[in-house]
Amino acid sequence: MVPFLRNQFINNFTGARYIDYLNQIDQLSPGDIDFRIAESPVFIPKEIKNKMLAACDEIIDVIIDKDFKTITDNSIPEEFRIPGEDQHPQMIVFDFGVCQNTNGELEPQLIEMQGFPSLFSYQLLNESITRKYAEVPDNYDSFLNGYDHKSYLQLLKEIIIGESSVENVVLLEIYPELQKTKIDFRLTEKLLGISTVCLTQLIEENNQLFYFREGKKTLIKKIFNRIIFDDLKQYDLKNIIDLRKSFDVEWVPHPNWFYRISKFTLPFIENPYVPTTYFLNEITFALPLEEYVLKPLFSYAGMGVIIDVTQADIDSIKDPENWILQKKVNYAAIIQTLDEPAKVEIRLFYLWKKDWLKPIAIHNLTRLSKGKMIGTRYNEDKTWVGGTIAYFEK
Repeated sequence: MVPFLRNQFINNFTGARYIDYLNQIDQLSPGDIDFRIAESPVFIPKEIKNKMLAACDEIIDVIIDKDFKTITDNSIPEEFRIPGEDQHPQMIVFDFGVCQNTNGELEPQLIEMQGFPSLFSYQLLNESITRKYAEVPDNYDSFLNGYDHKSYLQLLKEIIIGESSVENVVLLEIYPELQKTKIDFRLTEKLLGISTVCLTQLIEENNQLFYFREGKKTLIKKIFNRIIFDDLKQYDLKNIIDLRKSFDVEWVPHPNWFYRISKFTLPFIENPYVPTTYFLNEITFALPLEEYVLKPLFSYAGMGVIIDVTQADIDSIKDPENWILQKKVNYAAIIQTLDEPAKVEIRLFYLWKKDWLKPIAIHNLTRLSKGKMIGTRYNEDKTWVGGTIAYFEK
């Protein structure tokens, strides 16, 4: 998208430099990276950046509307509805694909959004390594709205820890040592001083939660939540604490926001950079199915998406209220590599302090793909794909 920077990177690239780069990232938390790191960052011109931010502004206007909780109340499965929901999530991420419109022009298109954190710590710590490796010029930055490494870290501390003591704040996940994002848990511990706790290790006493820290039973006052509750279905969990009870604990962010700000929200958004989306059970007119993708509202790791939709697929669905049809977008294979060009998806990180009227874009995570979709299983045995960072023109 920025040809002279792309050409400069390609011309300077060597396999040895890439291996050294991987080794430097591995040293952040040796042996904990469980996903592919792309050979290259992505350079984003300001026009694309500004269009993404403008689209997010309009989506946020929907989220902060007084009726938002009412229109999204059915998004939360009763089996995962947790008490103690706050007024807004502290973290939101927006995923944009860089696409080609009917006029052949590049533009962002929203693919998904989540009221849930991403690899916030990992992306912060690998940024400086990537910047040096890619020789990023000073007029390009991975941070947004004037933030930098120091101010971003301070904001994370204020939101996740706040006025609590670090021993009373935990990062909560299910079997964290088995998750592909475990490096982010380790680096969050390193940056913030909090402990990562498995859901199976929580202790319940009256309406309070505890865990063991350095052998001492310790009260939990805040939970930095990394559990995707849909994912719990894949485990045979017995005798775990029922989090649907009312506990004296603050969630960051509250689990209900994962469902409220999600694919469920897309049908309520009208924006040129948000593909037209319908709830499957509300469609009363014919649609050209070849122009749409069928997605389940609730799924593990993006499973269940049908790209080439047929009427038979639609007729086979027993719970159409839990599915959406979303207009297909044409990911543009525009990132030059040493073989075939790659597609790109940019995840914008938004953070939201209690006293802010709305969230603010802070940082990003970016993924390169050469498959039909973004994701490991679509990019097996390919190079120049995987996780990286976008650097935005200032």
